[in-house]
Amino acid sequence: MSNQDMADSDWWRQAVVYQVYPRSFADHDGDGVGDLPGITSRVGYLKALGIDAVWLSPFYPSALADGGYDVDDYRDVDPLLGTLADFDAMVTALHDAGIKLIVDIVPNHTSNRHRWFREALASAPGSPARQRYHFRDGTGPDGSEPPSDWPSMFGGPAWHRVPDGQWYLHLFAPEQPDLNWDNPEVREDFVTTLRFWSDRGVDGFRIDVAHALTKDMSDPLPSAPDLTEQQQPLVGDHPIWDRDDAQEVFREWRKVLNEYDPPRTAVAEAWCHPSRRARYARPESLGQAFNFDLLQADWDPGIFRTVITRNLEASAESGSSSTWVLSNHDVVRHASRYGLPAGPDGCGVPAELGQDGKGWVNTDGTTPQLDPERGLQRARAASLLLLALPGSTYLYQGEELGLHEVADLPGDVLQDPTFERSGHTQKGRDGARVPIPWTREGSSFGFGSGGAHLPQPRWFAALSVQAEQDDPASTLSLYRAALAVRARLQGGESLVWEDSIPNLLHFTRPGGWHCLTNFGAAPVELPAGEIMVTSGPLHHGLLPQDTTAWVVAAH
Repeated sequence: MSNQDMADSDWWRQAVVYQVYPRSFADHDGDGVGDLPGITSRVGYLKALGIDAVWLSPFYPSALADGGYDVDDYRDVDPLLGTLADFDAMVTALHDAGIKLIVDIVPNHTSNRHRWFREALASAPGSPARQRYHFRDGTGPDGSEPPSDWPSMFGGPAWHRVPDGQWYLHLFAPEQPDLNWDNPEVREDFVTTLRFWSDRGVDGFRIDVAHALTKDMSDPLPSAPDLTEQQQPLVGDHPIWDRDDAQEVFREWRKVLNEYDPPRTAVAEAWCHPSRRARYARPESLGQAFNFDLLQADWDPGIFRTVITRNLEASAESGSSSTWVLSNHDVVRHASRYGLPAGPDGCGVPAELGQDGKGWVNTDGTTPQLDPERGLQRARAASLLLLALPGSTYLYQGEELGLHEVADLPGDVLQDPTFERSGHTQKGRDGARVPIPWTREGSSFGFGSGGAHLPQPRWFAALSVQAEQDDPASTLSLYRAALAVRARLQGGESLVWEDSIPNLLHFTRPGGWHCLTNFGAAPVELPAGEIMVTSGPLHHGLLPQDTTAWVVAAH
């Protein structure tokens, strides 16, 4: 195969995985929403980019209360996105191009339209149908108060009352009732789902909210402050987060995934303490876990080195390989993060949306100014640094074009539940989910003939695939060149830190491959050898500020 040996059971250890958010990638039928045939039509682009796998965000039937993470049916395709036949055609096209497919599984909660939840609402309290979820009586004299004061991750309470007076738990939106993983029927059904997609050719699974599956719901339920206090020490017995007994589920899944040849992979989305991440990445568990540390890191060489070192040590402990990620569908794009001043929101991450629809607003009411050129320069340098690390790298659609966050979406177009549930004080994640541009012109810059479900800014034209594909200095050309070189150089799972001057991050990989990133103002000398790729132009042969270079030492 051109990009991957499709029979290689260890392909995932060093893979470059490209996340496709299907509703915002490519729209084939012109209804304003991306779809599976749209993805199939762009497989040639993905192959030319040089990726090893696609991670496909949820494509299941959904009311889109949370961008598709409210799943109506785990074994079907949303009619807006296509059919099972379209899914099969996409798998075939990807595999023919040497590209693997990882799909999202959302096991913490169903949607409130799932057949199980509809059955639960139609059944009496205490019935088997309600035992698939977390239904409870309320508190207070008439049960009109929720069972606990737990907050939802999207704002507001984590409990919703149904007409007969009981309440159900939803750690996220009310349209996402949490499943009860103590119920054997729940466990059996997800094993069936894993086999269903594995039998259709899926190569791996990304496990959404893997750290919240199992819960201790015994009385008395702790208060919200007690939940926070119980997060330390981290010993695996927190009532709802990162419990040790979740590993029982994942060990069962691993046995199922290992029935296939090659074994199906899995990667955990586990927002837990770094010291506990290895539990999810062990061979007898899911096998790999996302490392999100750089999503929260300032542009600082000491922080980057600490994060890299710590995660390589954790990977060695688990027997897995690390994952590296700078952007995804849940966070501000890193080209914008690195162009905002550090402030009360860390790396300049916006927490509020102004009533006039303007973009960057800190929690203290200040309005930081984005420096887009600096942000893109740092983003390119950071991406090249990541691609030189041992382990797998996850890219998010559009980052290869240098896209910034669309920060000025007006409130009346926002779709993220965070916006409504926070009383319009938090803008949510839609700025990273705007459909990507393919052409310089058109109603949706080539996304589809019927416009786009989120408005695209005019500046997308200059960052479209059409505008960048023949420009050797473009971010797209940088990614294509870097992935091609990486495929030749990547080997082994180790690195050696080299002694360097302050503000220079310098490590070597097997074969004499040097990666240097200059975080400081003064240009620095490069080691002798062949310069393979640079994230920006050199300055009289020296590595300037906010730039990364790959050099292969002369033998």
